Amino acid sequence: MQLRSLLAGSAMLALLAGCAAGQTDQQETAPGVSASQANYQGTLPCRNCDGIDLDVTLEGSETSAPQERTFELQASYRNHPQTPPNENYAGNWEVLTGTPSDPDATVYELTPNGDGQIYYFQKISDRTLELIDPERRRFENGEMLQLQRQ
Repeated sequence: MQLRSLLAGSAMLALLAGCAAGQTDQQETAPGVSASQANYQGTLPCRNCDGIDLDVTLEGSETSAPQERTFELQASYRNHPQTPPNENYAGNWEVLTGTPSDPDATVYELTPNGDGQIYYFQKISDRTLELIDPERRRFENGEMLQLQRQ
């Protein structure tokens, strides 16, 4: 089951990497999210629609116990011709260290409860996460795959 989820996640990430439309939502907001909760939002490119709105809420911190690190992820498609349903996932997140190009990078692995794909986000800054592939590599159009802390 995990392998199927990983393969499905890889396929989706490959599709997103090849998308050429859409802009990242890069609004500047005032700090105010508590240390135990962080909300990140952005719009990912989509080949067949106007974009995929992604909203990720992380509970806990990098230093919290693993069972205290939970997340909610909501994805909705803008003007998709097949009108797919919104995707809603909840589960736990882990802190991983290192990528092939940066051994000191911080990566968050979001694993949903039950079925669903595993998401990987590299922490670019305290305010920015970037969707990366399951091998922890950044995509060429990585700036279009960034979420901003709200």
